[in-house]
Amino acid sequence: MKASLTLLKRSVWKGPHVVPLPIADAIKNKTAIRTNARSCTILPQFVGVRFQIHNGKEYVEVEITDNMVGSKLGEYAQTRKRFMYKYSKN
Repeated sequence: MKASLTLLKRSVWKGPHVVPLPIADAIKNKTAIRTNARSCTILPQFVGVRFQIHNGKEYVEVEITDNMVGSKLGEYAQTRKRFMYKYSKN
């Protein structure tokens, strides 16, 4: 259900939001693409390519698989840490 809601946020006639990325160079050189474009839609051409997605502090490396097609790059680089209570020994 979440994937279908993600796809419905943008009008069909506009097409997916894609940023020009050097995919051909990354496939040929086997390097990761470093990007800040978290809102970029993952296309089938991205499968097998590694991305370094900026989460606000550092770059998180992600390899694109078939299940990720249609979602956004930013979904795989969390911007917030999980909150945990710390026990202090006083």
